[in-house]
Amino acid sequence: MIDRNSRSTVALVYGLSIVAAAALVCFVHISWLVWPLLALLLWFCVWQTFFFRVPKRHCNGSGSKISSVADGKVVIIEKTFEKEYLKCECIQVSVYMNFFDVHANFWPADGEVSYYKYYPGKHLLAFKPKASEENEHSCTGLTLPGGERIFFKQIAGGFARRIVCYAHRSSAVKAGEQCGIIKFGSRIDLFLPLDAELKVAIGDYVRACESVIAELPAGPSSAARQK
Repeated sequence: MIDRNSRSTVALVYGLSIVAAAALVCFVHISWLVWPLLALLLWFCVWQTFFFRVPKRHCNGSGSKISSVADGKVVIIEKTFEKEYLKCECIQVSVYMNFFDVHANFWPADGEVSYYKYYPGKHLLAFKPKASEENEHSCTGLTLPGGERIFFKQIAGGFARRIVCYAHRSSAVKAGEQCGIIKFGSRIDLFLPLDAELKVAIGDYVRACESVIAELPAGPSSAARQK
């Protein structure tokens, strides 16, 4: 299935590719040039279809297990102060998506959307530290069934030119359902309570829905429940 916000883009790519292919066949009579160009157009169409698809995945996230928002490589795990929503020290886990990763994003846990804000900005390379604050990004906060709060950012990269988020404040969400898409090379920053038990390490490749990033402890926890 293609992301609902990207169907017109994929249709445009296919339409332009068909026109270009017809022009090559009709007006270029050099076979050694035509066939490689036709193959390139076909590859581009296949890549765009793969890029914008929303794969069906088995979901391992829940109200206490936090699954990955996106496919990609874990590039940052660090203790940091999250100043926008959680307003406390927490664990940041960042996942970088390259051009060939699926760029659909998925809810990391069951809960309710308690915060959302979009920021226009620059388009620095997504793996640079400053990208988290200076690049175009959207921010979403979730309140989980046990009262814990988590926070994540969708961050545009050097080639990304649009972030789509399907968050609606106060709406109930379920882990594994699509929450948006970032169009071309980008990053997810996920902020978790300090007492979360991490299940990944820097350098790990994770898959949205399937890979568990962390598990929150059962029972009351001052670190997990924010005022």
